[in-house]
Amino acid sequence: MALLTLSDVTVRFGARTALDAVDLEIAEHEIVCVLGPSGSGKSTLLRVVAGLQETAGGRVALDGADQSGVPVHRRGVGLMFQDHQLFPQRDVRGNVAFGLRMRGAARDEQARRVEELLDLVGLPGAGRRAVAELSGGEQQRVALARALAPSPRLLMLDEPLGQLDRGLRERLVVELRGLFGRLGTTVLAVTHDQGEAFALADRVVVMRDGRISQTGTPLEVWQRPASAFVARFLGFDNVVDATVDGSGADTVWGRIPVPDGSARGERTVLIRPAGVRLVAPGQGLRCTVGARTFTGGRVTVLLRPAGSADAPDIEAECGLRDAPEEGAEVGVAFAAEEVVVLAAQDRPGVQAAEMAKLSS
Repeated sequence: MALLTLSDVTVRFGARTALDAVDLEIAEHEIVCVLGPSGSGKSTLLRVVAGLQETAGGRVALDGADQSGVPVHRRGVGLMFQDHQLFPQRDVRGNVAFGLRMRGAARDEQARRVEELLDLVGLPGAGRRAVAELSGGEQQRVALARALAPSPRLLMLDEPLGQLDRGLRERLVVELRGLFGRLGTTVLAVTHDQGEAFALADRVVVMRDGRISQTGTPLEVWQRPASAFVARFLGFDNVVDATVDGSGADTVWGRIPVPDGSARGERTVLIRPAGVRLVAPGQGLRCTVGARTFTGGRVTVLLRPAGSADAPDIEAECGLRDAPEEGAEVGVAFAAEEVVVLAAQDRPGVQAAEMAKLSS
């Protein structure tokens, strides 16, 4: 039996539907990250599970028990917000012990549990420190310890690392996954950062307009996005309309090879940057190098196809020594193993407004 089950959950704010008949199950000890742009419904979903948001329909169950009418403090879940919401008038020990005191734990149990959790989150001996003296990363660790203190059966994280700098986020997300694995914690987290979600999660859920667009392991979602929307949300730009037959796909970039067994007909194709191969001028698709962006061990190159004003730029990745100069002419070929044929009903032409919102 799943620890958490959402069945047909719907939330409306006036005329707007924030969650539209959402179904989701989370197994015990599983780490699930919900991804999506602003307004996709991911934070609303978290608030529904916590009991902070009323629904217009559907059912939320924990361990098979319907949570309708169960108040927040009796659901046995922990919730950690992006801004930590620590109590500034209490020291670190007072913050971590808060949930234990509300539960009526004895003083010696509180003291033992606080010290245990501070050691666990990497802040041994910090109990007497004032919250104002802590760095952002340290405050995040205190908030996590406070959420874990009552031993919640489900821990929920709302953009837990959103206010931290990238380097610290990357270190902490690795620590968090290891910590949750050691504790056997069941986690439901929401974030807009796919790198963070992929590093933390056993399973990723991508949302759009209050609905689940795709769910799967991080590798499954990355390798085979379910739609043009998911592909573009993950940062892939080489997504175009195509007519697919048995041997390839006809696109504005010319004929593109596709993997054997690909679905046929009017489709959308994704070409990962690694599948864009630079060849000698005069071979393949003729392009001009429009821009180069250094991304840390690699160079992202934007290629402008020649002879067609309607053809979008193509993104490729090159090694530092292999990247051509801006303005250079190159040929472009495509590798079938890096091409994904996407769903027919989610073509890029329909996605223009959505992608404009994502980039704003």
